[in-house]
Amino acid sequence: MRLALLTEKSLSLFAAVGGWRTVAEGVASRVVFLIAYLVSGKVVTAELIAVGAVVVFAGIRAFTDRKYWQAAIGLVITGLSALLAGSTGQAVDYYLPSVLMQVIGGAVFLLSILVRLPVIGVVLGMARGERFSWRRDPLQRRRYQLCTGIFSAKFIMVTAVLVPLYSHGMVTPLAIATLLSGAPAAGVCGYLCWRFLRAPGALVR
Repeated sequence: MRLALLTEKSLSLFAAVGGWRTVAEGVASRVVFLIAYLVSGKVVTAELIAVGAVVVFAGIRAFTDRKYWQAAIGLVITGLSALLAGSTGQAVDYYLPSVLMQVIGGAVFLLSILVRLPVIGVVLGMARGERFSWRRDPLQRRRYQLCTGIFSAKFIMVTAVLVPLYSHGMVTPLAIATLLSGAPAAGVCGYLCWRFLRAPGALVR
């Protein structure tokens, strides 16, 4: 299977979970919460506005696209964030799920490298329908290890930034950092992996 076909499958999977619209709605909810909090100075007011905005987004998507479970994804994530912030009264806790996702992601990706079962290899192997046959190819195995390492480095660096910001209750810097460390950072990592995997001999049978 050539890289073009693999890329097409990856894009199809991305579209299945909502594509860039889901990403944009997630970013918008965090921005809305931050602005509402800075203006009102109240966590409850900010979380209600953020949840309300996501409800509107979900309603529009459900009405126009008839994609109900995709609309529910944003509601669940935002609802969890709002619940955390509301239960503690601390605005930084709205961004705690984002911080935890980076910490957990870094641990999973790093562990997968250590056990020689890199996450990127597992995901792409399943997408290609080859499962774990790539493990018998030393070159391909090293490529997948490196790509997983790229994402691991991202998770580790982001965690090193987010955790201190969260610990010190720095809401605005934390909000900005979580936004930049999400889709933009993941997009850069994905592009680097794509460039590396399309090198001669990569993913071509």
